[in-house]
Amino acid sequence: MVQPKRWSGVTGGGSLGRKSLTLLLRYVNVTAVYVALALVVPFYMLFARRGFLAIYRYFRRQWHFSPLKSLCKTYVNHFVFGQCMLDRFAIYAGQRRRFTFSLIGNEVFMRLLDDPKGFIVAGAHVGNFEISGYTLRQDKKRINTMVFGGESRDMMAQKLEMFGKNNISLLSAERDMSHIFALNRALLEGEIVCMTCDRNVGSAKSVTCRFLNGEAEIPQGAFALAAHFDVPVITVFVMKEASTRYNVYVSALSADAASRQEKIRQLAVAYANTLEAVVRRYPEQWFNFYNFWG
Repeated sequence: MVQPKRWSGVTGGGSLGRKSLTLLLRYVNVTAVYVALALVVPFYMLFARRGFLAIYRYFRRQWHFSPLKSLCKTYVNHFVFGQCMLDRFAIYAGQRRRFTFSLIGNEVFMRLLDDPKGFIVAGAHVGNFEISGYTLRQDKKRINTMVFGGESRDMMAQKLEMFGKNNISLLSAERDMSHIFALNRALLEGEIVCMTCDRNVGSAKSVTCRFLNGEAEIPQGAFALAAHFDVPVITVFVMKEASTRYNVYVSALSADAASRQEKIRQLAVAYANTLEAVVRRYPEQWFNFYNFWG
C-alpha cells in the first residue's frame, strides 16, 4: 500500500517571500518574529484545510483526544512547525549562535565515523531534521543528504551554500530514480547517506508497521540500501525543546536476520518503534500534513 502524495516537499512562500524573510532575520531576533507567527497561524489553519484536517485527525485518532483538545493541539502543532521553519531561515541568515543543541547518543555517530564502512542516517518529518547538518559537524566522512527534487533553484542554492561548509553535499531525488547511483557510490566509498524515511518518494515498496495506535507504511528504500551494502543505520531526530533550544536524539537500529528481506523488515520496524518513542515525547512535532495512516 502506498500513501497518496498529498504533500509537495517544496519549501513554500515563493522566491521573493523566502528572500525577504532571510533579509528580515539578518536584523531581527527570530524569537520576536514568533509573535507575528502566533497571529498568522489561525488563518493558515483556515485556508490550508487539508493539512489542518490531517493533523486534527492525528490527535483525534492516534491520541484519542477530545475534539476541543485536538483543536488546541492542532494549533500548537502548526505554531511549532512555523517556528521550526523560521529557525531554519534564522540560521541561514546568520543567527546560528542564538541556538543551543544538546546531543543525546552522539557517541553512536562518532563511533561510526571511525569505521571504514559507510552508514545511513534516517530522519523523519518531525522536529527540525534539516538543521541536523549544523549539529553533526565533522570532517571524516562526507554526508550525502537527500532532498526533494522539486525544490526551487534559489532554495537549493541557499542550502548548498550553507551545508557545503559542513562537509555536506545535496542529492536531489529525481523521478527517474537516477539518484540511486549517487547513493550507491556514496556507500561504496564509505560515506554517509542521510534521508528522511517516513515518506514514499518514487518507490512503491514499503513495510507495514504498527505505529501510534494504527498501521503505517514505512518506505523500505533506506533499509534496502542498508541490507544490500551491509551498512549500519542510525536515527537522528532534532526536536524543539524551547524557543532556541533543541535536543538531538541519535540511536542505532539493529537487525540480526540472515535473509535480506527479513533484515529490511526488522530495520523498518525498529525505525518505526524509535520514531514512535520520540513522537510520544513530542506529539505536537509531528509534521506529516496528510493522512499518514491511510
